[in-house]
Amino acid sequence: MRPYLLLTVIFLLNAVSWITEAQTPAYRSRPPVRHHRTHRPTRPAAASVDYYTNSAGNRVQSPTFYTAPPSGATAECRDGTYSFSQSRRGTCSRHGGVKRWI
Repeated sequence: MRPYLLLTVIFLLNAVSWITEAQTPAYRSRPPVRHHRTHRPTRPAAASVDYYTNSAGNRVQSPTFYTAPPSGATAECRDGTYSFSQSRRGTCSRHGGVKRWI
């Protein structure tokens, strides 16, 4: 095989690969997000309840598993936790999104 013919074939294969890659939508190149469910206790122990400080500077209970909507909950997350968020923005963002508002 002549050297220029081999170089041409290699160039064409690289060009086809580049074109195929350029046409692939960005959402397909990202790895899939995997949400795993954790054990759901019937009622959280006092030590297992976590809190965070929201953007307004208020201390808010982190999403927690309950068997029924607890008082003060504002939303049920898709992973089964109940959120106590004081604004809609970012509610259940690390828990699969909002399943329903309460």
